[in-house]
Amino acid sequence: MKDLKSNVRIVVADDHGIVRMGLIQTIKRLRPSAIISEVEDYKSLFKAILKEELDLAIMDVNMPNGSVQEAIDYIKIHQPNLRILIFSSQDEELYAMRYLKMGAGGYLSKQSSNAVIETALTAMLSNGRYISDEVKEAMFLESLNGTTKNSPFEALSDRELQIANKLAEGLPLKEISNQLNLHPSTISTYKIRLFEKLKVRSLPELVEILRLYNQ
Repeated sequence: MKDLKSNVRIVVADDHGIVRMGLIQTIKRLRPSAIISEVEDYKSLFKAILKEELDLAIMDVNMPNGSVQEAIDYIKIHQPNLRILIFSSQDEELYAMRYLKMGAGGYLSKQSSNAVIETALTAMLSNGRYISDEVKEAMFLESLNGTTKNSPFEALSDRELQIANKLAEGLPLKEISNQLNLHPSTISTYKIRLFEKLKVRSLPELVEILRLYNQ
């Protein structure tokens, strides 16, 4: 890794322009000499990785044209020294450790304050690792008793889990209602309820958490 005073090269990958803009402004305040590029999907991220040597990749999880696991694997093959910081709105206590185990160097919540974001960026650029105090505590507890935090799916009823899997398969509500012999409004209610319990806000997030927990 280059010295912190030199021109570090950072790629910011997020499919929301306003998120990229805010993060880039924070980076520029912290590292005025940083050379920053931005991409809006995994395909563009892969191209950026092939194009030039980078020091830090900051990436969202739910982007088009790929998955976070594919991106981490791709980086490990093509730029093994590239440091990876996951920047996501997902529940830190549920997701962070899983992304770290996939090979990311750090996890940063989008709900973090500017001070925390700056701390994370400094840590990633200096030693390639960043985890919050909450995640450190979870890792410590896991090391003590060998268990991880319970799966969020334990909070779902059998019917909610069944509908979650069908939604993840891409089935429309009407088709699910036909298969389960339930009214579409009932399926819609189940969907709202399971989204709340899993703390997800979109279908891609549902698909990702199902995959992470092998449901």
